[in-house]
Amino acid sequence: EVQLVESGGGLVQAGGSLRLSCAASGFTFDDYAIGWFRQAPWKGREAVSCIASYDHRTYYTDSVKGRFTISSDNANNTVYLQMNNLKPEDTAVYYCNARHFYSSNSYWGQGTQVTVSS
Repeated sequence: EVQLVESGGGLVQAGGSLRLSCAASGFTFDDYAIGWFRQAPWKGREAVSCIASYDHRTYYTDSVKGRFTISSDNANNTVYLQMNNLKPEDTAVYYCNARHFYSSNSYWGQGTQVTVSS
């Protein structure tokens, strides 16, 4: 059974930090790009960051560059998103996604809430 389990969300003041974790199981981790998406109230889901698990190439959306860092622990099939200098506009439900490099296979976690107060 494929599972993506997110953790680490919470309430933090502006300027604070959180680290999200996405623990993956049930598929070959190295065959997937693992990404973080977020969805704020009344907005569409947007891609925040992703990492290619086999070579650790990364992507960041412009609004988080210099503040967020994605990393992958392949030994434990876990991807992290370190979020520093958080802003109120970062408030959203954050979802982990695994997308196969060569097929349409894609899996989602259940989401974790991040709330940044001003």
